[in-house]
Amino acid sequence: MSSGFRTLDQADVKAKRVLLRVDLNVPMENGKVTDATRLERIVPTIAEIADKGGKVILLAHFGRPKGRDPKESLKPIAQELSRIVKRPVGFAEDCVGDAAEKAVATMKPGDILCLENTRFHKEEEKNDPAFVAALAKLGDIYVNDAFSAAHRAHASTEGLGHKLPAYAGRAMQAELDALSKALEKPKKPVIAIIGGAKVSTKLDLLENLVSKVDALVIGGGMANTFLHAKGTGIGKSLAERDLSETARRILDAAAAKNCAIILPVDAVVAFHFEANAPSQTYGLDAIPEDGMILDIGRQSVERVQAAIDDAATLVWNGPLGAFELHPFDRGTMAVARYAAGRTKAGKLVSVAGGGDTVAALNQAHVAGDFSYISTAGGAFLEWMEGKKLPGVEVLRAK
Repeated sequence: MSSGFRTLDQADVKAKRVLLRVDLNVPMENGKVTDATRLERIVPTIAEIADKGGKVILLAHFGRPKGRDPKESLKPIAQELSRIVKRPVGFAEDCVGDAAEKAVATMKPGDILCLENTRFHKEEEKNDPAFVAALAKLGDIYVNDAFSAAHRAHASTEGLGHKLPAYAGRAMQAELDALSKALEKPKKPVIAIIGGAKVSTKLDLLENLVSKVDALVIGGGMANTFLHAKGTGIGKSLAERDLSETARRILDAAAAKNCAIILPVDAVVAFHFEANAPSQTYGLDAIPEDGMILDIGRQSVERVQAAIDDAATLVWNGPLGAFELHPFDRGTMAVARYAAGRTKAGKLVSVAGGGDTVAALNQAHVAGDFSYISTAGGAFLEWMEGKKLPGVEVLRAK
């Protein structure tokens, strides 16, 4: 583990009230949890604290409620968590005040209690000192296991870390470990694959990566912006044509840092943005004026695979084409399966994150073969951008 963080290894939880910040923001339909991945990830931390005789008090937010809203209650999620952790999970109708204090007071070592949605109080997002104090009153130590909320300085993600002895839970620890292996102390050479629709949302990311990686593959709609900046005709493809100057600046910065930029050399082009639209592959010098680039072509896939062969570490965020529409998922799938194969053969450390990326790797049935998959969206991106995350900083060993 990156020795810079306090973890459960240093915490004495026996008979202590442990305020455990978790991520319970799971997709729901008709009051039922439809994807329990995030719940499964926190089971080891919950079980470990309970088994060591700690009183596990879960803090979490759900959705973006404006005040109390029964539709945003954590109650059904607490019930589902109970099924997954195979132990009873109690529930308190509030996260501070009388209801919370009474529920905590009746707990025995090993008990698990889920407090109601912290965002029912607007003071949570303001990191209000009085609200932090009201939460801190319920616990003896604080454990943060919600990396996905660590980029926000809220009461339950950051404020509590200043009030109580603070530690990283096991899921947080695994995330920090994987990310430091990927970007802070990686095995070189490092390759990054960055895709997605817009350059504008990933400018900070690209600017940070050119100084950290040996090769940078740019795919998806972002690649079109770079191709356009280089004077390539891209027809009617999705691109941010007003960002040509920015794209050229990033290309120059990469050249100065000896970071190879890998752009598509051929493209799958269709005339309609829809699944199974008739399409064909063109070289970049021949993109039809009324065509749209929707995926990378076979030669581009081979070029990316060759770059992966040369790398010891891969960091991936964003698909290489319109992967949600078949057959324009082929480039992303082929590269994903290739990277998975290199990882399984012990030749590559592969770290991927972001919602679309995780969806694409699941679609390729290779998510389990990557070294690490981050379920965090914004926090994963900010970490890759080189930003300090408030909820992580507060866990650093003083």
